[in-house]
Amino acid sequence: MVRRRTAVSIAAAALLLASPALTACGSGPAQPGAAAVVGGQRITVSTLQDKVNEVRAAQAASPQAQQLISASGKLSTQTLSMLVQNTVIERAAADAGVTVSDGEVQQQHAAALQQFSGSEQALDAALLQQYDIVPSGADSFFRTNALVGKLIMSLGFQPGSDGGQTAVVDAISKTADKMGVKINPRYGAWDSKKAIIGDATDPWVVTKTPGEAAPAA
Repeated sequence: MVRRRTAVSIAAAALLLASPALTACGSGPAQPGAAAVVGGQRITVSTLQDKVNEVRAAQAASPQAQQLISASGKLSTQTLSMLVQNTVIERAAADAGVTVSDGEVQQQHAAALQQFSGSEQALDAALLQQYDIVPSGADSFFRTNALVGKLIMSLGFQPGSDGGQTAVVDAISKTADKMGVKINPRYGAWDSKKAIIGDATDPWVVTKTPGEAAPAA
């Protein structure tokens, strides 16, 4: 059985890539053609679908293809949630005066690589299995984690601590409220308290995109 979101121990990954199975609240209609609008910045449906297609192609090429696809039935919502969070985290970090250099991103990458005895292939497989991240998205993944780790420290906590997790979610949630987040109801609704997209509850909402596997039972 595929075990998801447990193999790679990276600061704040639980926040960035938590499963969006939460009660939805506090969202509004997005602009036509937009999967989401964050602070006036559109994340288009086509951009989202391109990201989903990249992950699906990588999953299909994996020896664990069937398990990976079955375990990520709500991939569009999960991917959109991450794209929205990344945009909000960038603003929260900028507001706090937090920056991350290319060298720090590579340090994050190297630290994760050590967990897999230096095997890029094993790390790539773990990122795909645990976080739905393809190799081309690895640097962005590590950059965001580095930003969140620094943001936690700027709030007076250590990355990985319960207090730091609570504080950074609160900071990101407040930043999202200031920016304004609107989610296309096709993908769910923004939970402002958790800073994540929750499941859509309207019966007419389409919860999967063409070619996407149905949620696992």
